[in-house]
Amino acid sequence: MSQITFAEAEYAIKKRTIRREKFLARLEELIPWQTLKQQLSKGYQKTGPGRPPYPLETMLRIHIMQLVYNLSDPEMEDYLYEVESMRRFAHLRLCESIPDETTILNFRHYIEAHKFGKKIFETINQHLADKGLKLREGTIVDATIIAAPTSTKNADGERDPDMHQVKKGNEWHHGMKMHIGVDDGLGLIHSIATTAANEHDITQVDKLLHGEEQRVWGDAGFQGVDKREEHKAREVDWFIAMRPGKRAKLTKSDPLAQAEKLKASVRAKVEHAFFYIKRVFHYSKVRYRGLEKNTNRLYVLAGLTNLLRMKSCLLP
Repeated sequence: MSQITFAEAEYAIKKRTIRREKFLARLEELIPWQTLKQQLSKGYQKTGPGRPPYPLETMLRIHIMQLVYNLSDPEMEDYLYEVESMRRFAHLRLCESIPDETTILNFRHYIEAHKFGKKIFETINQHLADKGLKLREGTIVDATIIAAPTSTKNADGERDPDMHQVKKGNEWHHGMKMHIGVDDGLGLIHSIATTAANEHDITQVDKLLHGEEQRVWGDAGFQGVDKREEHKAREVDWFIAMRPGKRAKLTKSDPLAQAEKLKASVRAKVEHAFFYIKRVFHYSKVRYRGLEKNTNRLYVLAGLTNLLRMKSCLLP
Protein backbone atom coordinates (compact mmCIF):
# COMPACT_ATOMS: atom_id res chain seq x y z
CA MET A 1 0.00 0.00 0.00
CA SER A 2 1.47 3.36 -1.03
CA GLN A 3 1.91 6.17 1.44
CA ILE A 4 -0.58 9.01 1.56
CA THR A 5 0.39 12.31 -0.04
CA PHE A 6 0.59 15.65 1.77
CA ALA A 7 -2.60 16.75 -0.02
CA GLU A 8 -4.47 13.68 1.25
CA ALA A 9 -3.11 14.15 4.77
CA GLU A 10 -4.19 17.81 4.90
CA TYR A 11 -7.58 16.92 3.43
CA ALA A 12 -8.12 14.25 6.11
CA ILE A 13 -7.65 16.67 9.03
CA LYS A 14 -9.66 19.63 7.72
CA LYS A 15 -12.47 20.71 10.01
CA ARG A 16 -15.27 21.58 7.61
CA THR A 17 -17.16 19.73 4.86
CA ILE A 18 -17.70 22.10 1.96
CA ARG A 19 -20.68 22.17 -0.38
CA ARG A 20 -18.84 20.50 -3.26
CA GLU A 21 -18.03 17.51 -1.04
CA LYS A 22 -21.64 17.22 0.09
CA PHE A 23 -22.90 17.43 -3.49
CA LEU A 24 -20.44 14.82 -4.78
CA ALA A 25 -21.24 12.53 -1.85
CA ARG A 26 -24.91 12.80 -2.81
CA LEU A 27 -24.15 11.90 -6.43
CA GLU A 28 -22.02 8.99 -5.21
CA GLU A 29 -25.05 7.48 -3.49
CA LEU A 30 -27.65 8.35 -6.12
CA ILE A 31 -26.04 7.20 -9.37
CA PRO A 32 -26.34 3.46 -10.23
CA TRP A 33 -22.65 3.04 -11.11
CA GLN A 34 -22.58 -0.71 -11.68
CA THR A 35 -25.55 -0.68 -14.04
CA LEU A 36 -24.09 2.22 -16.01
CA LYS A 37 -20.73 0.45 -16.32
CA GLN A 38 -22.45 -2.57 -17.84
CA GLN A 39 -24.42 -0.41 -20.28
CA LEU A 40 -21.41 1.66 -21.44
CA SER A 41 -18.73 -1.03 -21.63
CA LYS A 42 -19.26 -1.71 -25.35
CA GLY A 43 -16.00 -1.16 -27.21
CA TYR A 44 -14.24 0.54 -24.30
CA GLN A 45 -11.54 -1.96 -23.35
CA LYS A 46 -9.19 -2.02 -26.32
CA THR A 47 -6.22 -4.30 -26.80
CA GLY A 48 -3.09 -3.30 -28.64
CA PRO A 49 0.02 -1.16 -28.25
CA GLY A 50 0.15 1.86 -25.98
CA ARG A 51 -0.73 2.40 -22.35
CA PRO A 52 -3.85 0.67 -20.99
CA PRO A 53 -6.97 2.84 -20.72
CA TYR A 54 -8.18 4.28 -17.43
CA PRO A 55 -10.99 2.28 -15.77
CA LEU A 56 -14.37 2.95 -17.33
CA GLU A 57 -15.91 3.97 -14.01
CA THR A 58 -13.14 6.52 -13.38
CA MET A 59 -13.68 8.16 -16.77
CA LEU A 60 -17.46 8.07 -16.32
CA ARG A 61 -17.12 9.83 -12.97
CA ILE A 62 -14.88 12.47 -14.54
CA HIS A 63 -17.36 12.94 -17.39
CA ILE A 64 -20.24 13.44 -14.99
CA MET A 65 -18.27 16.00 -12.95
CA GLN A 66 -17.37 17.81 -16.15
CA LEU A 67 -21.05 18.09 -17.11
CA VAL A 68 -22.30 18.93 -13.64
CA TYR A 69 -19.83 21.81 -13.25
CA ASN A 70 -19.91 22.75 -16.97
CA LEU A 71 -16.14 22.54 -17.40
CA SER A 72 -14.06 22.41 -20.56
CA ASP A 73 -11.57 19.57 -21.04
CA PRO A 74 -8.52 21.63 -19.89
CA GLU A 75 -10.50 22.96 -16.91
CA MET A 76 -11.49 19.43 -15.90
CA GLU A 77 -7.85 18.34 -15.96
CA ASP A 78 -6.85 21.33 -13.82
CA TYR A 79 -9.58 20.58 -11.28
CA LEU A 80 -8.40 16.99 -10.97
CA TYR A 81 -4.94 18.25 -10.02
CA GLU A 82 -6.19 21.00 -7.72
CA VAL A 83 -9.27 19.63 -5.91
CA GLU A 84 -8.89 16.61 -3.63
CA SER A 85 -12.65 15.99 -3.31
CA MET A 86 -12.97 15.66 -7.10
CA ARG A 87 -10.01 13.27 -7.26
CA ARG A 88 -11.60 11.13 -4.56
CA PHE A 89 -14.92 11.09 -6.42
CA ALA A 90 -13.06 9.88 -9.54
CA HIS A 91 -11.08 7.28 -7.54
CA LEU A 92 -7.78 8.98 -8.39
CA ARG A 93 -4.72 9.87 -6.35
CA LEU A 94 -2.25 12.68 -6.89
CA CYS A 95 0.69 10.30 -6.57
CA GLU A 96 -0.68 8.29 -9.51
CA SER A 97 -1.44 9.07 -13.14
CA ILE A 98 -4.15 11.74 -13.76
CA PRO A 99 -6.08 11.77 -17.08
CA ASP A 100 -5.03 14.68 -19.27
CA GLU A 101 -7.37 16.86 -21.32
CA THR A 102 -6.91 14.69 -24.45
CA THR A 103 -7.98 11.56 -22.55
CA ILE A 104 -11.02 13.43 -21.19
CA LEU A 105 -11.85 14.65 -24.71
CA ASN A 106 -11.52 11.15 -26.18
CA PHE A 107 -13.88 9.68 -23.58
CA ARG A 108 -16.45 12.38 -24.33
CA HIS A 109 -16.17 11.53 -28.02
CA TYR A 110 -16.64 7.86 -27.10
CA ILE A 111 -19.87 8.73 -25.28
CA GLU A 112 -21.06 10.85 -28.21
CA ALA A 113 -20.13 8.33 -30.91
CA HIS A 114 -22.17 5.57 -29.28
CA LYS A 115 -25.01 7.95 -28.29
CA PHE A 116 -24.55 6.83 -24.70
CA GLY A 117 -26.10 10.06 -23.38
CA LYS A 118 -29.54 8.66 -24.12
CA LYS A 119 -28.50 5.27 -22.72
CA ILE A 120 -27.45 6.93 -19.44
CA PHE A 121 -30.79 8.76 -19.30
CA GLU A 122 -32.79 5.58 -19.91
CA THR A 123 -30.72 3.58 -17.40
CA ILE A 124 -31.29 6.17 -14.68
CA ASN A 125 -35.02 6.28 -15.40
CA GLN A 126 -35.21 2.49 -15.24
CA HIS A 127 -33.32 2.59 -11.93
CA LEU A 128 -35.93 5.03 -10.60
CA ALA A 129 -38.76 2.87 -11.91
CA ASP A 130 -37.28 -0.16 -10.13
CA LYS A 131 -37.44 1.90 -6.93
CA GLY A 132 -41.16 2.51 -7.53
CA LEU A 133 -40.71 6.11 -8.72
CA LYS A 134 -42.72 5.95 -11.91
CA LEU A 135 -46.14 7.38 -12.74
CA ARG A 136 -47.41 7.11 -16.29
CA GLU A 137 -50.88 8.67 -16.25
CA GLY A 138 -50.12 12.26 -17.24
CA THR A 139 -47.49 14.31 -19.06
CA ILE A 140 -46.59 17.99 -18.95
CA VAL A 141 -45.00 19.30 -22.17
CA ASP A 142 -42.90 22.43 -22.41
CA ALA A 143 -39.79 23.86 -24.06
CA THR A 144 -36.97 26.23 -23.19
CA ILE A 145 -34.48 28.15 -25.33
CA ILE A 146 -30.78 27.44 -24.81
CA ALA A 147 -28.69 30.28 -26.18
CA ALA A 148 -25.94 29.88 -28.79
CA PRO A 149 -23.14 32.28 -29.84
CA THR A 150 -24.12 34.71 -32.58
CA SER A 151 -20.54 35.48 -33.58
CA THR A 152 -19.26 34.65 -37.08
CA LYS A 153 -15.59 34.86 -36.05
CA ASN A 154 -14.76 31.25 -36.87
CA ALA A 155 -13.17 29.20 -39.64
CA ASP A 156 -16.40 29.07 -41.68
CA GLY A 157 -17.27 32.71 -41.14
CA GLU A 158 -20.88 31.84 -40.33
CA ARG A 159 -23.17 30.89 -37.47
CA ASP A 160 -24.01 27.33 -36.52
CA PRO A 161 -26.53 26.19 -39.20
CA ASP A 162 -28.43 24.10 -36.59
CA MET A 163 -29.15 27.19 -34.48
CA HIS A 164 -31.68 29.89 -35.37
CA GLN A 165 -33.17 32.99 -33.87
CA VAL A 166 -36.70 33.47 -32.61
CA LYS A 167 -38.63 36.33 -31.05
CA LYS A 168 -40.04 35.70 -27.58
CA GLY A 169 -42.00 38.59 -26.16
CA ASN A 170 -40.08 41.69 -27.20
CA GLU A 171 -36.66 40.04 -27.33
CA TRP A 172 -34.83 38.03 -29.97
CA HIS A 173 -33.04 34.83 -28.94
CA HIS A 174 -30.53 32.81 -30.96
CA GLY A 175 -29.95 29.14 -30.18
CA MET A 176 -31.74 25.82 -29.82
CA LYS A 177 -34.82 24.54 -28.03
CA MET A 178 -35.02 21.71 -25.54
CA HIS A 179 -38.49 20.13 -25.52
CA ILE A 180 -39.34 17.84 -22.61
CA GLY A 181 -42.15 15.62 -21.43
CA VAL A 182 -42.46 15.50 -17.64
CA ASP A 183 -44.55 13.21 -15.47
CA ASP A 184 -47.35 15.24 -13.86
CA GLY A 185 -47.08 13.35 -10.58
CA LEU A 186 -43.40 13.26 -9.66
CA GLY A 187 -42.11 15.84 -12.15
CA LEU A 188 -39.57 13.43 -13.69
CA ILE A 189 -38.38 13.97 -17.27
CA HIS A 190 -39.27 10.97 -19.43
CA SER A 191 -38.88 12.34 -22.99
CA ILE A 192 -36.58 14.83 -24.73
CA ALA A 193 -36.49 16.40 -28.20
CA THR A 194 -34.25 19.17 -29.51
CA THR A 195 -34.75 21.58 -32.40
CA ALA A 196 -33.61 24.97 -33.59
CA ALA A 197 -35.08 27.83 -31.55
CA ASN A 198 -37.47 28.88 -34.34
CA GLU A 199 -39.29 25.51 -34.34
CA HIS A 200 -42.78 25.82 -32.81
CA ASP A 201 -43.34 23.89 -29.56
CA ILE A 202 -46.52 22.26 -30.86
CA THR A 203 -44.67 20.32 -33.59
CA GLN A 204 -42.70 18.21 -31.08
CA VAL A 205 -45.52 17.06 -28.79
CA ASP A 206 -45.83 13.67 -30.50
CA LYS A 207 -42.18 12.91 -29.60
CA LEU A 208 -42.75 13.83 -25.94
CA LEU A 209 -45.68 11.51 -25.20
CA HIS A 210 -45.09 7.87 -24.30
CA GLY A 211 -48.59 6.76 -25.37
CA GLU A 212 -49.97 5.68 -22.01
CA GLU A 213 -51.12 9.10 -20.82
CA GLN A 214 -54.62 9.93 -19.72
CA ARG A 215 -53.83 13.64 -19.35
CA VAL A 216 -51.60 16.13 -21.17
CA TRP A 217 -50.78 19.58 -19.78
CA GLY A 218 -49.30 22.54 -21.65
CA ASP A 219 -49.12 26.32 -21.66
CA ALA A 220 -50.97 28.61 -24.07
CA GLY A 221 -48.39 27.97 -26.79
CA PHE A 222 -49.91 24.51 -27.26
CA GLN A 223 -53.38 25.77 -28.13
CA GLY A 224 -54.84 23.64 -30.94
CA VAL A 225 -52.52 20.68 -30.36
CA ASP A 226 -55.46 18.28 -30.05
CA LYS A 227 -56.57 19.17 -33.61
CA ARG A 228 -53.29 18.12 -35.23
CA GLU A 229 -53.34 15.01 -37.41
CA GLU A 230 -50.90 13.01 -35.26
CA HIS A 231 -53.14 13.35 -32.18
CA LYS A 232 -56.60 12.69 -33.63
CA ALA A 233 -56.61 9.05 -32.52
CA ARG A 234 -55.10 9.83 -29.11
CA GLU A 235 -57.59 9.37 -26.27
CA VAL A 236 -56.38 11.81 -23.62
CA ASP A 237 -57.72 14.84 -21.79
CA TRP A 238 -55.94 17.98 -22.98
CA PHE A 239 -55.40 20.62 -20.27
CA ILE A 240 -53.97 23.52 -22.24
CA ALA A 241 -53.71 26.98 -20.71
CA MET A 242 -55.96 29.80 -21.87
CA ARG A 243 -54.50 32.68 -23.89
CA PRO A 244 -53.16 35.40 -21.51
CA GLY A 245 -55.34 38.11 -23.05
CA LYS A 246 -58.49 36.04 -22.59
CA ARG A 247 -57.55 35.01 -19.05
CA ALA A 248 -56.91 38.63 -18.03
CA LYS A 249 -60.59 39.39 -18.57
CA LEU A 250 -61.70 36.79 -16.00
CA THR A 251 -62.49 37.70 -12.39
CA LYS A 252 -60.80 35.81 -9.56
CA SER A 253 -64.09 34.21 -8.54
CA ASP A 254 -64.79 32.93 -12.05
CA PRO A 255 -64.63 29.09 -12.17
CA LEU A 256 -62.57 29.33 -15.37
CA ALA A 257 -59.98 31.48 -13.56
CA GLN A 258 -59.76 28.94 -10.76
CA ALA A 259 -59.36 26.14 -13.31
CA GLU A 260 -56.51 28.07 -14.98
CA LYS A 261 -54.82 28.48 -11.62
CA LEU A 262 -55.02 24.72 -11.07
CA LYS A 263 -53.52 24.06 -14.50
CA ALA A 264 -50.66 26.45 -13.74
CA SER A 265 -49.93 24.72 -10.42
CA VAL A 266 -49.56 21.37 -12.21
CA ARG A 267 -47.45 22.83 -15.04
CA ALA A 268 -45.06 24.36 -12.49
CA LYS A 269 -43.37 20.96 -12.10
CA VAL A 270 -41.77 21.34 -15.53
CA GLU A 271 -40.01 24.53 -14.43
CA HIS A 272 -38.16 22.65 -11.70
CA ALA A 273 -36.59 20.43 -14.37
CA PHE A 274 -35.44 23.47 -16.37
CA PHE A 275 -34.11 25.04 -13.16
CA TYR A 276 -31.71 22.16 -12.59
CA ILE A 277 -30.44 22.07 -16.18
CA LYS A 278 -30.03 25.83 -16.67
CA ARG A 279 -29.23 27.07 -13.16
CA VAL A 280 -27.80 24.19 -11.10
CA PHE A 281 -25.81 22.71 -14.01
CA HIS A 282 -25.33 26.15 -15.67
CA TYR A 283 -26.27 24.90 -19.13
CA SER A 284 -28.13 27.97 -20.32
CA LYS A 285 -25.76 28.34 -23.27
CA VAL A 286 -24.64 25.59 -25.65
CA ARG A 287 -21.03 24.42 -25.49
CA TYR A 288 -20.83 22.66 -28.88
CA ARG A 289 -21.81 23.33 -32.48
CA GLY A 290 -24.73 21.35 -33.84
CA LEU A 291 -27.71 19.73 -32.16
CA GLU A 292 -26.34 16.20 -31.81
CA LYS A 293 -23.57 16.84 -29.27
CA ASN A 294 -25.72 19.20 -27.23
CA THR A 295 -28.59 16.69 -27.24
CA ASN A 296 -26.28 13.94 -25.97
CA ARG A 297 -25.22 16.22 -23.11
CA LEU A 298 -28.80 17.21 -22.28
CA TYR A 299 -29.82 13.56 -21.94
CA VAL A 300 -27.18 13.06 -19.23
CA LEU A 301 -28.17 16.27 -17.44
CA ALA A 302 -31.84 15.24 -17.56
CA GLY A 303 -30.99 11.89 -15.95
CA LEU A 304 -29.01 13.61 -13.19
CA THR A 305 -31.90 16.06 -12.73
CA ASN A 306 -34.29 13.16 -12.13
CA LEU A 307 -31.95 11.63 -9.55
CA LEU A 308 -31.47 14.88 -7.64
CA ARG A 309 -35.19 15.61 -7.65
CA MET A 310 -35.88 12.21 -6.08
CA LYS A 311 -32.99 12.31 -3.57
CA SER A 312 -35.37 12.51 -0.60
CA CYS A 313 -36.96 9.23 -1.72
CA LEU A 314 -33.72 7.44 -2.63
CA LEU A 315 -31.37 8.43 0.21
CA PRO A 316 -31.83 7.28 3.81
